[in-house]
Amino acid sequence: MSGKRQRVIMLADCESFYASVEKAAHPGCKNKPVAVCGDPARRSGIVLAACPIAKRYGVTTAERIGDALKKCPDLIVIRPRMQHYIDISHMITKIYEEFTDLVEVFSIDEQFLDVTGSLSIFGDDPHSIALSVQQKVLKQTGVRVRIGISENKILAKIATDIWAKKNASGIFTLHKNEIEKHLWPEPVSKMFGVGSRMTAHFAKLGIHTIGEIAKTPLPRLKERFRARFNKQSDIHAEVMWRTANGHDDSPVNPATHQVAPKSIGHMMTLPKDYTTKAQINTILLELTEEVCRDCRRKGFMASVLTVSCMCSPYEDPTGFSRQMKMPDPTNNTNGVYEAAKMLFYRFWNGLAVRRVGITLSQLTDDENYQLTLFEDQVKIRSLEKVTDEIKERYGSFAIVRASSLSESGQAGERAKKIGGHYK
Repeated sequence: MSGKRQRVIMLADCESFYASVEKAAHPGCKNKPVAVCGDPARRSGIVLAACPIAKRYGVTTAERIGDALKKCPDLIVIRPRMQHYIDISHMITKIYEEFTDLVEVFSIDEQFLDVTGSLSIFGDDPHSIALSVQQKVLKQTGVRVRIGISENKILAKIATDIWAKKNASGIFTLHKNEIEKHLWPEPVSKMFGVGSRMTAHFAKLGIHTIGEIAKTPLPRLKERFRARFNKQSDIHAEVMWRTANGHDDSPVNPATHQVAPKSIGHMMTLPKDYTTKAQINTILLELTEEVCRDCRRKGFMASVLTVSCMCSPYEDPTGFSRQMKMPDPTNNTNGVYEAAKMLFYRFWNGLAVRRVGITLSQLTDDENYQLTLFEDQVKIRSLEKVTDEIKERYGSFAIVRASSLSESGQAGERAKKIGGHYK
């Protein structure tokens, strides 16, 4: 009997995704440096994506727009259009699904593809399939895709990050039996899941290459992690060891992000410091409305409310994050808002507020709810259903509280954005 066929997994990554989408939409920018940046008038004035030409000038993601312009005075700065990027991402997903039904979204610009079952249809050469994927995405969207190929997800991701993003073809195959040759000589900093802080920790442990992690016996690595990080480090050590050795049995699962959430929350960084109760109450109400609306849309009620706050000064911020159990599970805006105010003012130290967050957790199905003698729950739920439908159809600013029209209200500005960036 023939053995089980070896998996062929790809990680497709869109090059400078936001910037690539904008350059495709603006042909005049083809050979010019372009960066997609947050609104410079607000605290979000940072680079979200820079095209390869801009990167050659030293422009990097997450740096301030002013710093980027100093490096590249001719930089074309474009405000983000998040809904458009989401639409293009969905379009790219549909292209991937023409090659396999096993497509797992990893982020807005990265997706895993399991093409094991597609080889007999598109040819037994994974590189040729990757090239066809590249060409089709580029032709239909103007976005260049880099593709790492291997036997599992972690090695496909590593193949993309270390090699496919750097070579001319944008495609690289990393076979598991070749990781000693290709992966192990690489510095620890290039391993997936290792940032600058973890790199420094490894250096203090005398570990500088990925191969040194891989060749350290797992019990010994756990022992060294415990000595440095104390408790709860065994899992972290094993993740590092498995990654360095290329071990990953997880399937490419299209339903990965369809798992029920453990909590639903929103956080807002304010355009200026808020100091009065009237200003703060407006923000608490707007956040509560967003969170409760999300709960209702997803069919949940919550038993636990968490309120978080960060206060100025910027150089030495203070704040808190506190939670409370509500009397009954709910997704009612007014009820959660009253609880949020009570919790906020119990712990607020009176300093100027610059960030506020509302989170609901311990979620349960909203089909069964507790009736009370003091509120008409059926009427309240019907009213909120109608307002939700209006917002869903005409936009979240189609119907708002009067307080959101005040100077401190941010609902109108947030309605223009997705994930904190302009639609």
